[in-house]
Amino acid sequence: MAFNEQLANRIREQLKLFSEVFTEKKMFGGLSFLYQGKMTIGIVKNELAVRIVSDKMEIELAKDTVRPMDFTKRPMKEFVYVSSEGFNTESQLLHYIELGLEHAKSKL
Repeated sequence: MAFNEQLANRIREQLKLFSEVFTEKKMFGGLSFLYQGKMTIGIVKNELAVRIVSDKMEIELAKDTVRPMDFTKRPMKEFVYVSSEGFNTESQLLHYIELGLEHAKSKL
């Protein structure tokens, strides 16, 4: 499985800031972090795969570092890829974790 283990460790450290419990699962050829069985954020190679509520998709897709997730060669609903330049800082990474958690909670 090819995913950035250093990025996985960064995410694990950020998840310690939350009271929610997350689990890990191999998905999309990488690693995903789930809240109550719902995917929040994942790693595919060196990029993030993030679930985002529909209302925030347009804002996120306007960023140069964000593009629709096209794992199946077609854009997937409420999924985006974020290139490594989009989460250089811990606050940027935290932003995407929060978006993913918001999405997961919206599906419960």
